[in-house]
Amino acid sequence: MRGIPDEVPGGDGPTRAEIDAFQTAARDLIGVALRSLDVLAGEVSLPQFRMLLVLRELGRCPSSHAAQALGLGPSSVTRLADRLHASGHLARGTDAHHRGVVTLELTALGSRLVDEVLDWRHHEFARILARLEPAERAATAAGLRAFHQVVGDGYAADLHGPVPL
Repeated sequence: MRGIPDEVPGGDGPTRAEIDAFQTAARDLIGVALRSLDVLAGEVSLPQFRMLLVLRELGRCPSSHAAQALGLGPSSVTRLADRLHASGHLARGTDAHHRGVVTLELTALGSRLVDEVLDWRHHEFARILARLEPAERAATAAGLRAFHQVVGDGYAADLHGPVPL
């Protein structure tokens, strides 16, 4: 790899092998996330599923909040909501205090679909992790928690594109 020495001077920084391990882990984790979308079986598109995930996290909310969370413009969210409303995956409403505010929330059908995808991921991670020794699993989980503490919850918040998966 260009520009990255095998070891950073002083020995305190990451080595090329450590960085490569994280590159591989990123591909593996993205692979699990993408394979989990096979559960959708064409029922909704990836952008539509992203909206369902956001609504699961936010609960009933103004469409402007969903747009912000997705990094999309209002018209894009309206188009996504139109399709998801027509398919029965989300419900539209209005804010009791501001009738001009359109709210969005998951229906039972939308919740079921999100649950199926997340359940698939849960079982797939359990299957994969079962192949590690208990001490390796514990060390890996501790390492990932430490990595997340450094990265933080908001690291990908301002990204536009296929986030969240």
